[in-house]
Amino acid sequence: MPLPYELVIGWRYTRAGRAARRNGFISFISAVSMLGIALGVAALIIVLSVMNGFQKEVRDRMLGVLAHVEVLSADGAALADWPAAAQVLRQHPRVRAVAPFVADQGLLARGQDMKGVLVRGVDPALEPDVTALGADLAGGALAQLQPGAFGVVLGAALARQLGVTIGEPVTLIVPGGQVTPAGVTPRLRQLTVVGLFDSGHYEYDATLALVHLQDAERLFRVEGPTGLRVRLDDLHAARAVAVELEAALAAAGQGGVVVRDWTRANRTWFAAVQLEKRMMFIILTLIVAVAAFNLVSTLVMTVTDKRADIAILRTLGASPGSVMAIFVVQGAVVGVVGTLAGLALGLAVALHIDTLVPALERLLGVAFLPQDIYLISRMPSDPQAGDIVPITLIALTLALAATLYPSWRASRVRPAEALRHE
Repeated sequence: MPLPYELVIGWRYTRAGRAARRNGFISFISAVSMLGIALGVAALIIVLSVMNGFQKEVRDRMLGVLAHVEVLSADGAALADWPAAAQVLRQHPRVRAVAPFVADQGLLARGQDMKGVLVRGVDPALEPDVTALGADLAGGALAQLQPGAFGVVLGAALARQLGVTIGEPVTLIVPGGQVTPAGVTPRLRQLTVVGLFDSGHYEYDATLALVHLQDAERLFRVEGPTGLRVRLDDLHAARAVAVELEAALAAAGQGGVVVRDWTRANRTWFAAVQLEKRMMFIILTLIVAVAAFNLVSTLVMTVTDKRADIAILRTLGASPGSVMAIFVVQGAVVGVVGTLAGLALGLAVALHIDTLVPALERLLGVAFLPQDIYLISRMPSDPQAGDIVPITLIALTLALAATLYPSWRASRVRPAEALRHE
């Protein structure tokens, strides 16, 4: 089946510019437009893939330390009947494990060094069921936490800041001083470092200290766990399940609690990442738009150069719509080739960024992601179809839109005026 002549001529015009000396400059501008579209599409794919990977990596490392859902006492005191509340939670079909905990702020001191920390009292037998960190430490550091021994497991970054290793003592200063004849004095307790952990998330590695649940109750003077940590079968369902768990606890007479899922615990951070991702999408889309609209100048010059050809086609019976289609095809080829090239380049870089970035860091002698600033030390990438498909469609749409005006101008060329000076 023969192809429409508009397609054949449009494709021929696209190729002819490279060989014809007279059209060399037009061909150069066309190549620049194609390259600009390709680089813009590739940049969009790479940047959004890195941001997706960054969000996923930080989220996974957060959830290695945090539970999917936490049930807390509304007044910060111990839960009235935590075994009954835990039983209600376990009856939900999406709950996989429940563990009690105590959490409060404190200060860890070692010599002249002092750091603010979050002290979390955990049950070494149940904690591995609710967090990945607990599972990693099961049978190791967590097993060293014995009730009454006042051992502590520190984050690796926190231990480095304090200059302590396993077996050395640290002093914990907890809120609520003791009243003495000399006034209010802080409550101190010496703890022994029995283990270290490295979650990969700097914020927790530098601020979290784990102690035995019973020791935490004595340190903070509470009569039981102040909350329950819950692991679900699907972390993405945490928000909906949290609402259902709160209703189930209220129905069972376990009201007066706050049920908080992991998305609300880090809501500000995730909202900031989403906003940054949207802004980067808009900015880089403008780069693609600038490159696409370079096609306007290319096609305008092509139309001027091909006025005689247009006049001959019109005298042979070509309609204005057919002439317009010829130049739409020419511009669309540039847009499609540029978009596909950018798609291939962007995916190639995004899928191999875990090897490209370390090579660049070694070559330049710099670290692109200092862990104390960006929470993670390597650059992750997670290309998603939900980003790649819109990028491709937007680039193609912009390239097609850029061809409409020059093509319309070509269709308005009058044969008599075009051939007057030939």
